[in-house]
Amino acid sequence: MTSDIRVRFLHPTGAIGPGKVALLEAIHRTGSISGAARSLDMTFRRAWFLVETMNTAFLEPVVRTSVGGREGGGAGLTPLGQEVVSRFRLMEEEARKAAAPHLAWLDSMLCPADPAAAASGGEAGESNGGDQDHD
Repeated sequence: MTSDIRVRFLHPTGAIGPGKVALLEAIHRTGSISGAARSLDMTFRRAWFLVETMNTAFLEPVVRTSVGGREGGGAGLTPLGQEVVSRFRLMEEEARKAAAPHLAWLDSMLCPADPAAAASGGEAGESNGGDQDHD
């Protein structure tokens, strides 16, 4: 299968999508918001904003932070944050499985991809509008 789907959870208090989940995973991996931001080629300010958005959208924080000091500061996922990542990735996997036959059919009905467009990340003449997808 060459096509894929993207899962995004939408709620009036906010959205959780691939970008925010990748940020949570990077925080878990690096132990800091700044390290996570660097690993995702994102500004610290943007990463901090997204963390604050998620922390206030849920009933309890998904990221815990600690201030500097002798051991230095850091950040990590709370149990809720770990559960959010786990459930989001499971949702993605289940959605891909459900969509697989439909995506395969759609793929079979499409013209072959333009190699130049594939290298640039989109179809010829199509723009993604600079969507960084940080939901």
